[in-house]
Amino acid sequence: LAAHKGTPTLSFRFFSGPLELHIRSKGRRKTPRWSRVLWLVRLSGLFFAALALVLLSPAIQPFPPAEAGRSSHLSGYFRFQPRQIPLAAASTVDAPLSFGFSFFRTAPPFRNADDCAPSGFVPGGLKARVSGVCDPSLVHIAMTLDSEYMRGSVAAVHSVLQHARCPESVFFHFLASEQGLAALVRSVFPQLRFKVYHFDPKRVRRLISPSVRRALEQPLNYARNYLAAVLEPCVRRVIYLDSDLVVVDDIAGLWGTNLGPHTVGAPEYCRANFTKYFTERFWADPRLADVFVGRPRRPCYFNTGVMVVDLGRWRRRGCTRKIERWMVVQRDEGRIYELGSLPPLLLEFAGRVAPVDHRWNQHGLGGDNVRGSCRELHPGPVSLLHWSGSGKPWARLDVGRACPLDALWAPYDLHGPSL
Repeated sequence: LAAHKGTPTLSFRFFSGPLELHIRSKGRRKTPRWSRVLWLVRLSGLFFAALALVLLSPAIQPFPPAEAGRSSHLSGYFRFQPRQIPLAAASTVDAPLSFGFSFFRTAPPFRNADDCAPSGFVPGGLKARVSGVCDPSLVHIAMTLDSEYMRGSVAAVHSVLQHARCPESVFFHFLASEQGLAALVRSVFPQLRFKVYHFDPKRVRRLISPSVRRALEQPLNYARNYLAAVLEPCVRRVIYLDSDLVVVDDIAGLWGTNLGPHTVGAPEYCRANFTKYFTERFWADPRLADVFVGRPRRPCYFNTGVMVVDLGRWRRRGCTRKIERWMVVQRDEGRIYELGSLPPLLLEFAGRVAPVDHRWNQHGLGGDNVRGSCRELHPGPVSLLHWSGSGKPWARLDVGRACPLDALWAPYDLHGPSL
């Protein structure tokens, strides 16, 4: 309550400017009729605005995160939606970037060590970054990108940069079906060398058969099969990484894998029951099962979330076309497998995979599709932690039901405002 030209005034501020209530004092002239009408209009506006806020308040409360599954069962929850974001947004480490309903902080800059190979990259200017994709000194990493797994993707990229001795010599290739994600990546990682490639879901949707989990049927899960066709011909080797992992070692160690005569290198797990990845119908048909006969090594399971790929050999050997043929058999001739995008890659490569040390894929930390289960690390050194399975660390951390190893993922999380 304050004096305003001799008239007591009560001021409220609600969104758009002050609302003044003029209280008539005894002995003073009456307020004009038009002023009283204006007063009533303003007061009614305040009342209805407050009422709307009360009614809508439950709808703007945060929803508990669900178990992450790519574009599967989160349609009933608020999640950030892709939209165009100015590249200049969030230019400092402390400035959170708003992306729909989520916030991402900008990562600190990462610089090459003095002994890193010189690069043709010229800082600043999108043209220099894109044209530098053919630089022979680069380490190439491919990942898929979508709004639902963005938090995991950002953490994965952050972990690679943090542990790489030559982070400015790492080039990321992102395959995405949504628009607006490139601007988000640029805002979170202003110095990152990357390119986003559009992956049309129609390219593979007609080949996809129902799986044991709907999340495994999403077209983007199959994008890794098309890297050789999508990436520039000058990119002859690439590391493929899933979005639910963090790297805790210099990625150059994985990049230097000796593939020998093979197209793909990955950690293999020969103690796993390989027969369970295919149906009884498959093993009962010699025309199908004999595909593994005569391969140079025993066919073993390998997790396709971490692979080193010789794209030159992949192109020459027509691997994409062969994988698609197996998907057609599954679709048209009856079920020969159950697990989405994994079995076609096993059919093409199992038994002819260049071995990679198990330290580069400590997988299964998501519980292997068992909700609420927590896994321990496999014995031995660790260079990469992989939360394959239905449980994702960001979802469990947010609801206060984290597994012990989820704490190893948290330091790379750039989601949320600065603490």
